[in-house]
Amino acid sequence: MIRVFIVAASPLARAGLENLLAARDVAVAASRATLEALAEILSDAAPDVVLVDTTGEPFEAALESIVASGLASDVSVVTLGDGLTAAASAEALRAGIRAALPGDISPDQLVAALHAVAGGLLVLHPSQVSEGLPASSAPARALDELAEALTRRELEVLQMLASGRSNKEIAARLKISDHTVKFHVASILGKLGASTRTEAVSLGIRRGLVLL
Repeated sequence: MIRVFIVAASPLARAGLENLLAARDVAVAASRATLEALAEILSDAAPDVVLVDTTGEPFEAALESIVASGLASDVSVVTLGDGLTAAASAEALRAGIRAALPGDISPDQLVAALHAVAGGLLVLHPSQVSEGLPASSAPARALDELAEALTRRELEVLQMLASGRSNKEIAARLKISDHTVKFHVASILGKLGASTRTEAVSLGIRRGLVLL
């Protein structure tokens, strides 16, 4: 069981977090209203993680306070705050904070993040990851209807490709020539927009064209 120290200015917030964590088998080592009050008992509390609720105040100001306290160099810190951007989260990670999470995170996500941080990991919320990732240079292939449907024979060939059969094995099983198999494979690749047999099988599975 991990031990968490809670810092939250609001008594209601402290009580809410204490109850939330206790209900999910997380031990609350102690809770205080300020970082200064935390510093006085930190060594005795010996928490695995310090959870700092910054809700209701500018995150930049809260981050400066945490950095100035030197807390992040002594113990793993997780923050909860409003209006977090990917840039603010990245700045927090650079400052030594293990996770800067939005205040509306679900209880299960929060507990999972605390366990991950206690295990030595850095944590980003999915919303921060998607915001921070660069846009793709090309749109992903949509799984919509194919411009040209695969024929019954092409579906048979695709199923055999998924089974790992070679062109010669497919030809023998379907009683057609190797050249015809190559023609079918090329057509399958073109219709699915795949560049390799493996990619064609993967796309076929995603589209429900291959039975597993």
